[in-house]
Amino acid sequence: MLVLNNITFEFGSRALYKDTSWHIKPNEKIGLIGANGTGKSTLLRVITGEYSISGGEVTRRRDLTLGFLNQDLLSYQSEHSILHVALEAFERQNELNDKIEAILEKLEYDHSEKVLHDLHDLQHEFDVLDGYNIKHKAEQVLEGLGFQTADLHRPLKEFSGGWRMRVMLAKILLRKPALLLLDEPTNHLDLPSIEWLEEYLAEYDGTIVIVSHDRYFLDKVVNRIVEIDQQKLTIYSGNYSFYLEEKQLRKELQQNQFQNQQKYIDEQEKLINRFRAKASKAKMAQSRIKMLEKLDRVEAVEDSTATIHVNFNISSQPGRTISTLEIDSKKYGDQIILKNTGCQVLRGDKIALIGANGRGKSTLLRMINGTEAFEGKNIPGHGVITSFYAQHQLESLNIENEMLQELQQFAPEETDQYLRKLLGAFLFKGDDVFKKIKILSGGEKARVALAKTILAKANFLLLDEPTNHLDMRTVNTIIDVLNDYEGTFVVVSHDRYFLAEIANKIWYIENHELKEYPGTYGEFEIWKEQQLLASRQKPVQLAKIVEEKPKANNKLSQADSNLKKQKQKLEQSVKKLDEAIKELKLKKEKLQLQMADPDVFKNVTKMKSLQSDLSQCDAELKQKEEEWESTYAQLIEFI
Repeated sequence: MLVLNNITFEFGSRALYKDTSWHIKPNEKIGLIGANGTGKSTLLRVITGEYSISGGEVTRRRDLTLGFLNQDLLSYQSEHSILHVALEAFERQNELNDKIEAILEKLEYDHSEKVLHDLHDLQHEFDVLDGYNIKHKAEQVLEGLGFQTADLHRPLKEFSGGWRMRVMLAKILLRKPALLLLDEPTNHLDLPSIEWLEEYLAEYDGTIVIVSHDRYFLDKVVNRIVEIDQQKLTIYSGNYSFYLEEKQLRKELQQNQFQNQQKYIDEQEKLINRFRAKASKAKMAQSRIKMLEKLDRVEAVEDSTATIHVNFNISSQPGRTISTLEIDSKKYGDQIILKNTGCQVLRGDKIALIGANGRGKSTLLRMINGTEAFEGKNIPGHGVITSFYAQHQLESLNIENEMLQELQQFAPEETDQYLRKLLGAFLFKGDDVFKKIKILSGGEKARVALAKTILAKANFLLLDEPTNHLDMRTVNTIIDVLNDYEGTFVVVSHDRYFLAEIANKIWYIENHELKEYPGTYGEFEIWKEQQLLASRQKPVQLAKIVEEKPKANNKLSQADSNLKKQKQKLEQSVKKLDEAIKELKLKKEKLQLQMADPDVFKNVTKMKSLQSDLSQCDAELKQKEEEWESTYAQLIEFI
């Protein structure tokens, strides 16, 4: 449906991509990944035609419809309600509705056959386009993205940028373009909305390209990964977890091939140097020189994932109790946030505060910090030194300072070497540290603010969305830092991978009360599913007691039951075949990796054995893929 053929794109003298290609096919769900600055968002704008390429060509299907969610939409304003803005997605239906309204008014004085005929045609087309259900669809999507029913008729201009972005996302989803481009769609969503979007996109009938740093989200939605690295696009089949495994195998295979080739080149160069001076061997030496010049060189693997270890020191150890809140009430006007509840933070707690937006998570952090008034008591612990990181901390940076200068003023006792190492951990290398704050992007400012948080040497951290706008490599740095941190923290985040890696307690707000789960985020998710399952089973069990059991001789019910069982059996078969294909692909990669080992070249028996195993693996893979196609074709008949 869209092909990028040997494209080159340059910013000034710097090429983001060079002679690289990509074929986007129907119904693919693609995660576009890469480090900050590699050009992910730029590539989406190349696809839409907004940016022109320096070389190559972009070809697309003539009837291709595009939808593009980008961060520029944050500034979109409208006097209309958010429901009205979302309904703008249905252009033809709205046009038909206006015409129908006009004809209905005309019918008050004109009952001619032509008017009635026109009305019938318009109403028929409106019905075919499901025009009578567009309002319901818009309400469903907006509420799935976190809006309350009462909010739908409020003007868009009353909402913050993040909420306006949700409306623009709803509008794009409702258009259902054949190619949907989403640039960081989860940035402004809370956990329930992210989970709703995952389900929606998994069922989306079209092609999706997603730029995201949320690896859990990518795992749930995509079936392809395209990585931008070293000016090239590399395609991986599977979700993000599969990409990590396969990339590691490819790197090992490439490194082995590189080492083998270097060994071969060294041997040839030794022969050339030995025989070059001899007249009888000079021709042979020249032949080998030409052969080496034509050799297709394997590049050494560059480790772009290497991280710098940073020590997060604390100045002193606090007492056992870090903070205690006894909350009688916290309200904004008539809106109750928290009531008759409380919390206690103990030394060593690593707490994740989760839940939907609007429940009071950021408010609670400020209450613990002592910067938000409430009815009740705030009892700080002994020897506690608190550092609070939130998005508004970015505004406190001196925009006229250079990055290094900003850290020097904040921590004058630290050496420049340590400060540069700290900035290096947050991906600021070389002369980057001399850039002024005012020219940095939002994500870069966030990294500087996080570096300052580390320099505070506090023993208690309050972190409000610390991973927003950060790429996966930087998120991994934050994870490493927090796992090594000897102090205590409470963090608000919607990044489930991040939470799963760092938290040992989960807090959530329910019915205006703060509740605690004493375990990791992964354990909390399992517990939550069990609670949900139990709540669904209770009414079913009650119904079994109250209602009569259906009669066994109901032939229609039996037939439906058999069909359902067949469908479930086919679904299980497809899932098992998917897993088998994935395992065989990994096995194939491992066999190729072994065959690239230098020692194998000298062992003919081993080489033959591996070749036989590879042939068998290829045959099994082909068989499983054919079985998958056949089984999936049968399953389609039930859908």
